[in-house]
Amino acid sequence: MGVKVKFTYEDYAALPETGPRYQLVEGELVMSLAPNVRHQRIQMRLSQALYSFVALHGLGEILSAPTDVILSEDDVYQPDILFISRARSEIVHPEGLRGAPDLCIEILSAGNRQLDLTVKKKLYALHGVREYWIVDPDADTLAVYRLQEDPLKPLRALGAGETLTSDLLPGFALELGPVFAR
Repeated sequence: MGVKVKFTYEDYAALPETGPRYQLVEGELVMSLAPNVRHQRIQMRLSQALYSFVALHGLGEILSAPTDVILSEDDVYQPDILFISRARSEIVHPEGLRGAPDLCIEILSAGNRQLDLTVKKKLYALHGVREYWIVDPDADTLAVYRLQEDPLKPLRALGAGETLTSDLLPGFALELGPVFAR
């Protein structure tokens, strides 16, 4: 029976920048495989729409993976897309975010599905992420969670024929059909 090694942010930060990508999940290094092309297309479309809107209205900043979100010495995640409001810009540091962004977006893949739906959602809620969007490319759906209200039940689940809006981004509206286009 092997001894389980617990890693810290200091250990994580010492990893080489080249090579596989890792996240630090409750002290365990978890390798992240490169996303597939469909994942990347969805990520790019969402990122572009969000970036354009946020920049136009001076609301804050949109970043995408790999950006470290340092929630604790044992938890460092790399959400696919994240939003930091201008009011919370002090959490942005050269090495990544030190604290919870206002919005985290995860696009599910075979290798990360359980992590994104369980552990990450729980810890994002615990650390104060306000909204969490989970995109399921297999079902062409996007679930919006208000983590500080109810981390277990989505506020709404949207399909490809619907329009995404968010209280965090007043006035933002995005038709999801083009986001999920193949």
